[in-house]
Amino acid sequence: MEQDIMAKIQASMPHFSKSQKRLAQAVLKEYDKIAYITAAKLGVMAGVSESTVVRFANELGFEGYPDFQHAVQELVRNKLTHNQRIEVSEQRIGRDDVLRKVMNADIEKMRATLENIDHTAFAQAVESILRARNIYILGVRSSASLASFLNFNLSLIFDNVKQVQPTSSSEVFEQLLSIGAEDVIFAISFPRYSSKVIHAVKFAREQHATVIALTDSPNAPIARDATHLLTAQSDMASFVDSLTAPLSIINAVLVAVAQGKREEIRERFNRLENVWDEYQVYVKQ
Repeated sequence: MEQDIMAKIQASMPHFSKSQKRLAQAVLKEYDKIAYITAAKLGVMAGVSESTVVRFANELGFEGYPDFQHAVQELVRNKLTHNQRIEVSEQRIGRDDVLRKVMNADIEKMRATLENIDHTAFAQAVESILRARNIYILGVRSSASLASFLNFNLSLIFDNVKQVQPTSSSEVFEQLLSIGAEDVIFAISFPRYSSKVIHAVKFAREQHATVIALTDSPNAPIARDATHLLTAQSDMASFVDSLTAPLSIINAVLVAVAQGKREEIRERFNRLENVWDEYQVYVKQ
């Protein structure tokens, strides 16, 4: 429903009351400004009562104002430019005690992620990684840092890890050319969604590979092609998105995989420690 909320408002306009039409016009005109305000404040902005705002949300098919607001927030995150994001975030966060506000917001996103994540999907994703012939990892733009972190740590455990380098769309497909039913692709995608990742995931699924999708919502573009869907709260913090919760899920995946390969990892890390010592990879205190 997030993607078509504006079209839904437009289509419902003839059936709205006079006050609801005034509210609808305010939403259509300044959706970026109303995404993070209360129903009462939206009512003041549009010149209607708070109860009208709630009825408006119900009229559009939402259970209440929070669900309506969430849909508008999703639209905002996917559509706003970086400059618009900065403006909206300053309205939300202000300029006082930014550190505390941002960190508290991250804590709330972690709690919400833990409450909503599919634990069965998580366990199945870990099992798929343990069984995979090859493990492909893909994340671009802001998600590239998450992909690199996952690639670095999985490569310490397995020899069959390949991070897809998305320099161009054609090269993405070239790197995935041999992917098949015995392989896994771990795709990471958060707003603003990259078309490269969407197309790559679709291609991998068509080749019958297992797709582990780490994204922000079951409505995200890569979710439809996911074999195992892992969702994490990722909210707008200025021109960037908070990726604290997605990183925590990746940490959990790494721990669970390490537990599944306990004996092999012990021997592998013993060998690695000897190599690191011999070539002075790490500074010794």
